[in-house]
Amino acid sequence: MDAIVVTSGGQVKGRTDGEVTAFLGIPYAAAPVGEKAYQAPEPVRWDGVRDATALGATAPQPGYEPPYDGLLSNPVIPGPDVLNVNVWTPGGSGLPVLVWFHGGAFRNGSNGVPEYDGTAFARDGVILVSVNYRLGIQGFGVIPGSPSNRGLLDQVAALKWVQENIAAFGGDPDRVTIAGESAGGMSVATLMSIPAAKGLFRRAVVQSGSARVAALAEDAGSVSAEVAKRLGVEWSAAGLASVSLDDLVAAQRIVAIEMRTKPDPTRWGVSTIAVGGGIMPVMPVIDNELIFDVPITAIAAGAAEGIDLLAGYTSDEFSFFTVPSGLAAAVTAEALPHALAGMGIPPQITAAYVANRPEQSPGEVLSSVATDSVFTIPTIQLATAQRPHGTPYLYEFAWKSPLDGLGACHSLELAFMFDTLGTATSPLYGGVAPQQLADEMHAVWVTFATTGDPGWPSYDTATRPVMTFDHPASTLMAAPRAAELAVWGV
Repeated sequence: MDAIVVTSGGQVKGRTDGEVTAFLGIPYAAAPVGEKAYQAPEPVRWDGVRDATALGATAPQPGYEPPYDGLLSNPVIPGPDVLNVNVWTPGGSGLPVLVWFHGGAFRNGSNGVPEYDGTAFARDGVILVSVNYRLGIQGFGVIPGSPSNRGLLDQVAALKWVQENIAAFGGDPDRVTIAGESAGGMSVATLMSIPAAKGLFRRAVVQSGSARVAALAEDAGSVSAEVAKRLGVEWSAAGLASVSLDDLVAAQRIVAIEMRTKPDPTRWGVSTIAVGGGIMPVMPVIDNELIFDVPITAIAAGAAEGIDLLAGYTSDEFSFFTVPSGLAAAVTAEALPHALAGMGIPPQITAAYVANRPEQSPGEVLSSVATDSVFTIPTIQLATAQRPHGTPYLYEFAWKSPLDGLGACHSLELAFMFDTLGTATSPLYGGVAPQQLADEMHAVWVTFATTGDPGWPSYDTATRPVMTFDHPASTLMAAPRAAELAVWGV
């Protein structure tokens, strides 16, 4: 059955299946084509009733490289209207709203990933809105004469669209929770910190993210300049707009591989490498227009006053990057300190982990240290920074993938919290993922979006409660791994 809603851009027709109506691919801003791909998002209008029964276009992007293309869903849908949202609603009025920002290192991903289907949230009384935003050079490249952080400007525009339109879908604009994983979690932490997003949401969920991701604009510009050089065009909006999207994406891929192969800070900028680790060529930048400081610094100063926060990580985040790539198997005991030193890890921390984990291989120690450095510690620091200004809650996801060596790796929690195990296409779940755990986690996200309280004590630096999600039982733990994590100074 069709359903029609009037939005600020025009009328949209969705499709009702049972108790849930889905509106897919609704533009929240005009198509960013040509030189407009490097400008701030602009309003959009259309005449008549726009069909919103199929997923919208995805931002230009490369596919994931092997072996990750076999582990992560990444549908690519061509078309100009990439700035679009999907809305799943049960109808009614005054309902809580969860706005989802996908991950993908700011260069991949979309709201069309099967695991992000919002039917279960709508079924349980929470309207789910998933957002596409510009990626890569178009979204986050530093371009002379163009506003920086265009992908984040898109996210702010999407949140303003929610404020203006969600009541027409049955939602309450005063009960908006923003959530995201990986680059999406980094986006959420950044949105918590910037004046432009103030008042656009009430709660925030940061999954496997960080509030430390913001490079200096003068450093990050070296990546965009190199892409323009590879394309043989001027480093400007006009120059980059003069090439085909296929050529632009191909040049970005080449530059990303070069950076990953040799993450030289003298070439790519000190903050670019320090923040992105050499594996994330583009990211938000401190431009003194949208972003004025590293997000955690602004949050510690009260930028997210009154915002409830749910933040967490998986137990073995970094194994996703070291095991499939073969890095974990290749690292020797002799090479381990040098590999971690290249990530900025002090030798005393490496030594502590080696001593604490005599049963682990060098590759496993590498993954453990990197997991804590990139995800665990920044999450704890975010909760600590927000504690004086809001109510933070911490979780850890510990269920292990059946794929050999991956453990509770990066992105594994997604189909659990969305309750989409039945349709998830990733082999990470191996056909044995426990639905009971999905029921539990999904209910927590629904409860948090509805009340701001996930059901366990809020985080404080004295007792440090962390809900650990696992099967057959989840456990509330006090200060897990306190002695080992103390080497980081938290």
